[in-house]
Parts: sequence; C-alpha cells; structure tokens
Amino acid sequence: MGVVVDPGVPPEVAGLLRANAPLLSRIRSGWVPPAGERPARFRNVSSVALLAATPAVVALMTVLLAWSHPGVGFMLLGAFVLVVLVKIASMSELPEEDLSRDRGVYEQARLHQGRYLLPEDFDRDAADVLTRAQGAIGSVLRSHVNAEGLLDDARNAAMLPGQEWEIARLLAKLSALRAEHRDLVSRGIAPEVAAVIEPLDRALATSEAAMIARVEALERYAGHVAEAERAFHARGQIEELRTRLPRYEELLAESGADALAVPEIDRLAEDADHLERVLRRSVRSAHEAFRYLES
Repeated sequence: MGVVVDPGVPPEVAGLLRANAPLLSRIRSGWVPPAGERPARFRNVSSVALLAATPAVVALMTVLLAWSHPGVGFMLLGAFVLVVLVKIASMSELPEEDLSRDRGVYEQARLHQGRYLLPEDFDRDAADVLTRAQGAIGSVLRSHVNAEGLLDDARNAAMLPGQEWEIARLLAKLSALRAEHRDLVSRGIAPEVAAVIEPLDRALATSEAAMIARVEALERYAGHVAEAERAFHARGQIEELRTRLPRYEELLAESGADALAVPEIDRLAEDADHLERVLRRSVRSAHEAFRYLES
C-alpha cells in the first residue's frame, strides 16, 4: 500500500506524489527544501580551481615554513585546510537536480494538500481493508476482459479509482478517530462518561462494518471478473485448437484413422460453446455486481 491520490489530481502530479512517499512524510513533518543553490557548473569550476591550486599552495607553505617566516606558513596552512573542509562539506550536498525535484514535490504537496493519503494515515486494521480494496480494483482494471471491452472499461476506469479514494479517505478518518478514542480510554474513564463512550464505540464499529461491506462488494465484482477472465482465456485456447483441426483431420485421414476423429472434434466444439456461455454469464454477473457498486 503506497500513496493514495484523489483521482481528480492530474495524472502527472499523481504519479509524482505516488513515487515520493518518504519525501511526503518528511514534508508533512515540517521539512522544507532549501530555497536555492548555486548551479552545479559553478561548483564544478571551483573544485577544478582548488585542485589546480593545491600544488602551488603546498610549495609556498613548504618554503615559508623552511625559511624565517613559519608563522605566515602556519596561517596559510590553516586557511588552506579551512577551504578544503568547506569544499568537502559542499560536495556532500545534494545535486542541483535532486534539490529541484524535492522542491517540485514540496510545491505539489502543498498545492494538493488534503488530496493524498500516506501509509501512516491508516492503522493496521484500516490498512488491511484498504489493501483488500486495492487488490480487487487492480485485478479488474488489469484484466483482459476489461481491456477487450467485454466489461464497461470506461466506467471502470472512472468509477473504481473513485471508489478507492473514497474508501481510503473514510478509513483514514476512522483511523484518526480510533487513535483519539484509544488515547482517551487509556487515560481512564470516569463512570459518568462510560455511558457516552459506549455509543461512540458502536459508531466506530458500525462505520468499519459499512466500509468492509463496500470492500466485499468490490471483491464480489472482482470475483465475477476473474471467472470471466478464466473463461476468456480458455475460449481463446479452444479457438486456437480449432484452427489447427484441419491438420489433425488430414493426418487422421491419411493414416486411415479418421473415424476416431469425429467424437473428439464434436467434443471440442461443445467445449467451445460451453466456454462461450460461461463467458457471457460471467460478464452478465459482473455487470450486475457493477450496478450494485453504483447504488
């Protein structure tokens, strides 16, 4: 389970947010990227200049230390070491392109605040329910029967991401309320408050049950789609075999065993017809389950 994004967010922005979950967590905790950095080419030029100047500086320090000006030599040595340390520190900084990317994520995160949810927004039970929903939705959208238009692929593409976001949004809200509720109860409840706490417990449980029921409806829909998927693939295999039948018939005729071919060919045709009926029935069941989701 990664970042869940409101389907109304532009796809390129949604992709950026999904790919940067750890950075979004840091941003939410208050991290702000640096406002700006010197371009990388200037840092590279300064590195080259420092490297080129090193032999000359070392030679000069050696001369000063060997002659009658050791104090000047030590001062020059200290300054040179300081420059080197500063340079080493600057080399450990993030490259300009990484800082630019971080700033881009930061700006989009601020712009679309409230339209994405992170893994830490869900407690363990909520995360399990959301994972089930995402698994059902993913299996439908990735299916061949959906890609081939046997299902209503356009409505699936529009409605199922919306279902995922709505379920995730409600589960995040439930997780936050449960955490607050557990914190309150852990501090001890006065007898006068116990009568109020019990209905709140029921409200949380009822809300969770309603969301689980919605996820179960998605799983039933995905189950019908999976049945149609199996029939679709089996039908394709049968059709492929039927295209090869003339070669088998020819071989049997030439070998004088063509009388044995008729029952097997008839059975193959019956299997194809059966799979066609199964596929149609599965698709109808999937459509009925889809209409239930819309209600």
